[in-house]
Amino acid sequence: MAACAALWLALAGCSSPDGASTGVKKEAPAARPGNEQAPDLYKVNLDTSKGTVILEVHRDWAPHGADHLYSLVKLGYYDGNRFYRVVRNFVVQWGINGDPDTTQLWANGFIPDDPVKRHNVKGTVTFAATSSRNSRATQLFINLKDNRSLDRDGFAPVGQVISGMDVVERLYNAYGEMAPNGQGPDPREIMRLGNQYLTDHFARLDRIDKATIE
Repeated sequence: MAACAALWLALAGCSSPDGASTGVKKEAPAARPGNEQAPDLYKVNLDTSKGTVILEVHRDWAPHGADHLYSLVKLGYYDGNRFYRVVRNFVVQWGINGDPDTTQLWANGFIPDDPVKRHNVKGTVTFAATSSRNSRATQLFINLKDNRSLDRDGFAPVGQVISGMDVVERLYNAYGEMAPNGQGPDPREIMRLGNQYLTDHFARLDRIDKATIE
């Protein structure tokens, strides 16, 4: 339960930005499109600053999650994302866009929960949540160890790393847990200021240069 609470608490307040101005006026983004049904099995190629990571996504494991991930990757949502939460022997997390307007567009695009059909074992890929029910949006994590305690709390894996787990394990992790529970980035500030905040204060974080469907 402690691990589950950490995943939820780390995202508390992240369902919408705090409303503070960045000082830059931007055009409102276009309306958020709906999800496209994904293939039964597909791969996501993450071209990262440390090397290539390939995820294999199984729609029968978590259909709502698999469809949502498929649409987000095709739309380029994860391009430029930082791995802002890298906690040794726990998880690697990403999924807040570098542009605050894009983040705001998708932050409340919640999808229904999927039943947990696979264990949260090392290498599995799972959507994070902001509360206990139907609150998955864009943020994902890769389990760095067997975290089966997350199963009973509703964290449903959508896929697994099939290549590049060594890359995942080399991602920069010295910042540790996110604020306010640790010394790492504050997710509210990432949502408010985007990648500029991370570049200014957490410059050593690794990133996804490009995410594509294989």
